[in-house]
Parts: sequence; structure tokens; C-alpha cells
Amino acid sequence: MIATKQSRRILLKKVLVAAVSLSLMGALAGCEKKDEKVKIAMVVKNLGNGFFDAAHEGANEAAKELGNTEIIYTGPTTPTAEGQIEIINSLISQHVDAIVISANDPNALVPITKKAMQRGIKVISFDSGVAKDGRLMQLNPSSAQLIGEKQIEMAADDIGGAGEIAILSASAQATNQNIWIDVMKKVLQKPEYSKLKLVATVYGDDQSDKSYREAIGLLRSNPNLKAIIAPTTVGIVAASKAVVDEHLVGKVFVTGLGLPSEMAGHVKNGAVREFAIWNPIDLGYAATYAASEFVKGKAGKNSVSAGRMGKLVIDENGEAALAPPFTYNKDNVDKFARIF
Repeated sequence: MIATKQSRRILLKKVLVAAVSLSLMGALAGCEKKDEKVKIAMVVKNLGNGFFDAAHEGANEAAKELGNTEIIYTGPTTPTAEGQIEIINSLISQHVDAIVISANDPNALVPITKKAMQRGIKVISFDSGVAKDGRLMQLNPSSAQLIGEKQIEMAADDIGGAGEIAILSASAQATNQNIWIDVMKKVLQKPEYSKLKLVATVYGDDQSDKSYREAIGLLRSNPNLKAIIAPTTVGIVAASKAVVDEHLVGKVFVTGLGLPSEMAGHVKNGAVREFAIWNPIDLGYAATYAASEFVKGKAGKNSVSAGRMGKLVIDENGEAALAPPFTYNKDNVDKFARIF
């Protein structure tokens, strides 16, 4: 009887010790989890691109505001899907919490981003989207309709509403570029643009040298060309340089989407009268903030918070739009060139 009581006391003591140990371990684990940084990787189309450098600045701003957040900024040296796939494989091995990506190819990336999501990584695309099955949300910088309309409107204004125009795009697979071009073609069918004629669409693959060669080709193959629309920050710079080098300033105007810091000189030399862009700092900030909300389980089915950018409304395709594009010209380009 005494031995039984002693055995019970010993057993009870062991149970209590084990319970306290488990409780302490749980508390410590909770502290470790709480103190562990959220790792968000921003995978851009290619490194050395001013637009994405500005987006990186926005990502860092969001990380500072969120606290306990680490940004891994990366991308291939040339804008290829293969390069991004290799990087994402590496990020999966690093056990990042989220990937925010601007896709070089919407469909080629789906298998690898699905693999990332199966491992618990939250995948959001921004700027140029991954196909729906390969991400949780796509953050468009603006709406396709507004972007397409804006670019045709600027080209028409530049050349007095009549004449031949051409488009210098990024790659033929770039999701955003293709959507905007489709919108532009539809806008051109409106009566007010009946005197504009789209004579060619070419692709510079978002590489400066190739974009420049394609722009030169447009100018030499189309002697009556009046405007080049480049819905790409790399292409608009290359096209502007081509117009200057071919001594066509004042005869051919370049417009599209560009960075103020890269376009100020071309506005001043007359190759460009006006161009547009959303703020890539805001875009990088909003995408990063939204990714953090997904990681923390705070994102709703139809909306997600984007900090100072407000609440993003997510449509049935899992897409959200940030803001309409803003016009830059000789009156304001210097001011914004100091920012991005």
C-alpha cells in the first residue's frame, strides 16, 4: 500500500514536471515564432531596371512600416522565365514566407509558383501577372482600359490626331504589355481616332540594345511614321534615343510608359512631349504590404489592406488595380525625376 502511494507520488511528480516542461517549450516556441522575421522575396523581371529599383524602394518602405520583415530583392540578369524559375526554386529552398513577382511569362511560371504555394509560400504577382492558377493575387498598377486609353490619347495629342503610329513593346509574352496593346487597338477603332493608323508592333524584349534596334527599324521602314508608343520603361528610352540619333526630333514623337529620372532629358530635347507612369514606389509598397497580410492570414476573399495605399479590391479573377497612370511633361518631370 505504501509502495503504491509512493509510486503514485513519483508518477504525479513526473507528470507535473513534464507538463511544466511542455508549457515552457510551447511558450519559448511561441516567442521564437513571434520574433522570427517574415521573409518576402521580390522577384523582378531583371536586375538593373530603374522601374523595379523604385519598386524595391517601396518594398523597403513597407517592410520598415510593418516591422520584423526582411525583403529579398532578386531577379535574373536578363528578362527570361527560365531565369525566374531558377530563382524561385532557390527561394523555395530558403523557406521564404512570400514571393512577390513580376512575371516574364504568365504561364511558364505556373508550375514553379504552384510548387511554392504547396510549400506554404504566399505568391502574389504585380505589374506583369502570373496566370491565375499560379498566384493568390495579381496587383495591376492601373486598369488595362485606362492605360490603353491614356497611351493612344497622348500619341494623338502629340501628332495632332492624325498620322501613322507604331508600338514598341517588351517581349511578345509579357502579360501586361499584350493586354494594353489589345486595349489600344480597340481604342483606335473609336471615331475620334479614325485618322490614326497603327502600322507596326515590334518587340525589344525589354533589352536596351534590342529595343533601340527595333526602334531604328521602325523609323527607317516607315518614312511617314509620326509617333512611337512604348508601353515599357526600357523601350521608351531606347525609342527616344533612336529618334534623336536619326535626326527626327520634331517629326516623330515618342510616348508611352517611362520613369521621370530616365525621361527628363528626352522631354527637354523634344523627342518626348509627354509620357505616363504610375508610381513604382507605391506599387512595390502595396504589393509587399499585401503579401504580408496574406502571410499573416489577414487578407480577405475580396479585399486586402495595402497600408497607406488603402484597401485593394480583389475581383473574381483574383486581380486588383492600384491607381490610374499619371502624366509627366516639361512642367513636372524634373520634380519627379528627383524621386524616381
